[in-house]
Amino acid sequence: MQRENPPLLLDVRGSHEWAIARLPGAQLIPVQELESRLDDVARDRDIVVYCHRGILSAWAAALLRRHGYDRVRNLSGGIEAWASTVDPDMPKY
Repeated sequence: MQRENPPLLLDVRGSHEWAIARLPGAQLIPVQELESRLDDVARDRDIVVYCHRGILSAWAAALLRRHGYDRVRNLSGGIEAWASTVDPDMPKY
């Protein structure tokens, strides 16, 4: 994330979860809105999709791929794993 062209961090959780914890610089598009908001997702960047534990974001990443996004990855384990392994000061819920 510290490289010259960092990936777009796409949070597909709800706004109530976003208020608890989020990755800096992330864009929030709740999973239920994603298909109708594809124009809000950059096609010219790497994308890392995340949710709470990685299940909804895996589905969202697959949806993006079906719509022609080929530079998409799912954050395995979601923000919960991030908080456990990368940022232990991040709130967990």
